[in-house]
Amino acid sequence: MASRLRLAPVARHGAASAAVLGLALLVSALFAGHGETAEKKATEVLNAVVGVRADVPLNARTAESLGVVREGSGVVIDEDGLVLTIGYLILEAGITEIIGADDEPVPADIVAYDHETGFGLLRALQPLDAKPMALGESAALGARDEVLVASHVEMRAVQPAVVVARREFAGYWEYLLPGAIFTSPPHEGFGGAALIGRDGRLLGIGSLVVGDTIGNGTVMPGNMFIPIDLLKPILPELLKTGRTAQPSRPWLGLFAEELKDHVIVTAVAEGGPAAGAGISPGDLIIGVAGAPVNGLADFYRKVWALGEAGTDVPLLVGRASGTSEITVTSGDRYAWLRLDPTY
Repeated sequence: MASRLRLAPVARHGAASAAVLGLALLVSALFAGHGETAEKKATEVLNAVVGVRADVPLNARTAESLGVVREGSGVVIDEDGLVLTIGYLILEAGITEIIGADDEPVPADIVAYDHETGFGLLRALQPLDAKPMALGESAALGARDEVLVASHVEMRAVQPAVVVARREFAGYWEYLLPGAIFTSPPHEGFGGAALIGRDGRLLGIGSLVVGDTIGNGTVMPGNMFIPIDLLKPILPELLKTGRTAQPSRPWLGLFAEELKDHVIVTAVAEGGPAAGAGISPGDLIIGVAGAPVNGLADFYRKVWALGEAGTDVPLLVGRASGTSEITVTSGDRYAWLRLDPTY
């Protein structure tokens, strides 16, 4: 079996010298030993990174925003073909495949999707010629640590990176991730990519490319990874039922951006609670249940603190005509999604 190791050029990035140093250190750690032993270890680690392909029906809720043919990466994490990936790749998919080191597609079943973390799980329906990658300890990962980012794309499959920051990330799709891992330089094949530590263990799963990894407005492009430690406490529940046992949070069905601590609605989900209540793009969310809102993360926390999915969420909304109070009866995102697709 041939190794998929391809080292990406980094000279055009500002962090080139640090990345090259990181590459030397990481390869030394991953290829510990000499000769064939080193090559075998490298092959085992990197061949656990597989391709993920999903076909999604045209009537899926996420078809327009995420596409109907989705491709990315995943990581084999057990002996029975369990593959961890980023959830949006397989969300509402009807057909899923895993592509290993031999580039042959293997049919797979969707095992779980967890919106709170963003993880997705697949199970190969045929044996995968790959040794599982061991899970590492992402809590110990800090700024300036050297890592490898590995994906299953043909070009730039593996490249060194440096951890730039560990911080909270608030996404426009009612998503809040504590302790997200931000790395630089950016990897082009970030979706479902593996973040690998010096010991060859999995530290995170690739989610996004971002322009501000530091988080203070400084332009430094890179990637955001979901920490692997978030998977460990929920994995048994995901394997058992496809979801965690926690009650669903109240979902409003809106997309929003933060501008100088203000929350501005950019879109609403068709058929979602916010649309039904009359929330529109351009609305300014000023308060929740009588309390002022200070940015996206604060907005989400105030909504989620009101109760479970189905609870009423009183919003103070600002428009050109003035302010108004609008109560949105929240929904369950999982019920809105078409998770049992038909073509």
